[in-house]
Amino acid sequence: MAFVVIMPKQGQSVESCIIIDIKKVGDAVKKGDILFSYETDKAVFEEEAPSDGVVLKVFYEDGDEVPVLDKMMIIGNEGEDISDLLEGEEPAKTDVSATVEEKPVSAPVTIDVEKEKTATATEVQTAANDTSQSAFISPRAKKLASKEAFNTKQLSGSGPQGRIIERDIEEALSSRSKMTPLAKRMAVEEGLKAQGTGSGLAGKTRSSDFTPLPNKEYGVDYEEKKISNMRKLIGRSMHASLQNSAQLTHHLGADARNILAIRKRVKAAMEAGTLSTNITLNDLVCFAVVKTLKKFPDVNTHFLGDSIRYFSKVHLALAVDTERGLMVPTVRNADDLSITGLANQLKEVANACRKGGINPDILAAEAGTFTVSNLGNYGLEMFTPIINLPQSAILGVNTIVPRPKDLGDGVYAFVPYIGLSLTYDHRALDGGEATRFLKQIAVEIENLTIDL
Repeated sequence: MAFVVIMPKQGQSVESCIIIDIKKVGDAVKKGDILFSYETDKAVFEEEAPSDGVVLKVFYEDGDEVPVLDKMMIIGNEGEDISDLLEGEEPAKTDVSATVEEKPVSAPVTIDVEKEKTATATEVQTAANDTSQSAFISPRAKKLASKEAFNTKQLSGSGPQGRIIERDIEEALSSRSKMTPLAKRMAVEEGLKAQGTGSGLAGKTRSSDFTPLPNKEYGVDYEEKKISNMRKLIGRSMHASLQNSAQLTHHLGADARNILAIRKRVKAAMEAGTLSTNITLNDLVCFAVVKTLKKFPDVNTHFLGDSIRYFSKVHLALAVDTERGLMVPTVRNADDLSITGLANQLKEVANACRKGGINPDILAAEAGTFTVSNLGNYGLEMFTPIINLPQSAILGVNTIVPRPKDLGDGVYAFVPYIGLSLTYDHRALDGGEATRFLKQIAVEIENLTIDL
């Protein structure tokens, strides 16, 4: 019996997903086969077939954004009647070959009706056998395109069966920048093209504005790739953060001898079998951050424009580098955890991000109250992290480098220092408060004690 597969809902914050690698109509599937993958803000999930069957109907295609709980496909037995499941449904995708969409005309245009009628049977057949869009074009349109040095390959026609007609060229030319006579002739003869507004009077394209042709000997020496949906989301989020907040960064070093000594004890305990959790330097820094946030409630906040939201619990977010891009999962109630509990939770959410099965709700910026971004493993001595809005601040953790320190009585020695970079929203925090908070993190790192 045929059944409908719907788009699952992953978390309360997810309203739609991007479809990837969806099965086609006619594909046979067995229980457990992957029907399609779907991408939320920063995670990818897979939908498995609940039983054997054949894909009888597909409502969406790869790359489509689908609302959660919407119908995705129908699976049943080959040749099975699915009319009952289609009642009242409008397919998400229409067959563009069955109908021709009429494009609106922005202004009345005089058209020679006789010369713009449907192409002859010979022309239609020739166009059908030609995969090039520009080949299916009326003589008048072709002449105008040649005269104006206009490339029709990416143009959709509004004539019968998608044929490009003169009106289509005129509409496209109306939005294109004007060219000087020399530039127009060069475009026609040499196949050159201009990018953006020209440098001539009134924005006209001049001959010097043309993009040079690729070297004939070496050809094109670059490749353009579309950015992923996740990259778009990350870029949009980072840009919005800088555009909508007053960000400032303070840098400070903390004596790392204490945490390096603790780390040495951890390794020894693990080798002896008395400790099962691998507590890293990042875990120790995060533990110190949690302790400091409890002492500075003004930092453990969300800045909301007209108000500030103060949290009684610390929900610590951690920036995680994955093959698909940056993810920032949150460990909720981190202030209730011991050092081993925090270390285990941080590893759990980081692994879930890398595997692609993370809960979208804990990836939302609103889920965390403060974020830690550690680039020390890459050898960075200083960087400026960007705030994960609406959070009020973020801590960047840098690599450990030796620096001279006064040990007392005029004795100086090189001591390992771990770099700390605090970016804060100056609308939520004053410089003095931010400085005291950063200094306290250093104090906590230098005096941290744990029981193993």
